Amino acid sequence: MSKTVNVFFMADIVGQPGVDIVTKMLKGYIQKYQIHFVICNGENAYRGKGMSNEILKQLRGVGVDVITGGNHIWDNYKFHDTLKKDPAILRPMNYPKGTYGTGYGIFDLPNGLGKIGVLNLQGRTFMYAIDCPFRTADWVIEKMSQETKYIIVDIHAEATAEKIALAMHLDGRASAVMGSHSHVQTSDERILKNGTGYCTDVGMTGPYDSVIGMVAKPAIERFVYQTPRKYECATDDVHLCAMVIKLDAETGKTVFLERIFFPEFEKSTMG
Repeated sequence: MSKTVNVFFMADIVGQPGVDIVTKMLKGYIQKYQIHFVICNGENAYRGKGMSNEILKQLRGVGVDVITGGNHIWDNYKFHDTLKKDPAILRPMNYPKGTYGTGYGIFDLPNGLGKIGVLNLQGRTFMYAIDCPFRTADWVIEKMSQETKYIIVDIHAEATAEKIALAMHLDGRASAVMGSHSHVQTSDERILKNGTGYCTDVGMTGPYDSVIGMVAKPAIERFVYQTPRKYECATDDVHLCAMVIKLDAETGKTVFLERIFFPEFEKSTMG
């Protein structure tokens, strides 16, 4: 039996360019790191906002097991029925009672490794005033831990402090707490003192010749004129962001983290 359960976590796949680089490269990463389970945040995969059934088929076809969401997961109305019915498509658990969709799930691992739980949460600082992610995590993780020791949390949040606070709150209870939403990869991946792996934001898989995935001109005009502009997903300079998370097979705690950003940005040769 494997000594570790190996998870590949990708955050904020943006538009078809993001989907395309995942379909091109994911199988290679699965082979390289002997990955057992793949999670991605897909709330921006359809034209920069929302998900679609076509994209879901593409991602599953290359090995994605679970898709987490955030505040944009409902943006494509044609995907609503899938969100209601598919247990492997998650939306943040701490939306008000009665919101359709599933906030967590427990899934089979291959090779007799047991089960793994995935919990999707959304922050409240600078975001919607929804239910408390901390209290929601408390009761959900207690329930999940009755079935599995492997629990991965996607905290989709704006504020760095809120993400760190949640990770410390869950240290030793969740296997890993991975941040999404900001579309900017942070280099603070670490294992907390009680064994929970953490990164503030795993980063955007998508086009970087952009303003966090959006064509630059309308994005700039939104700031300059403070008026709405049509959202246009950018297309160029595409990169893949991910985290390799290795969990101890006995304890469920993180024993290894490796942050991936591919390809690396070109360094200037001027001066």
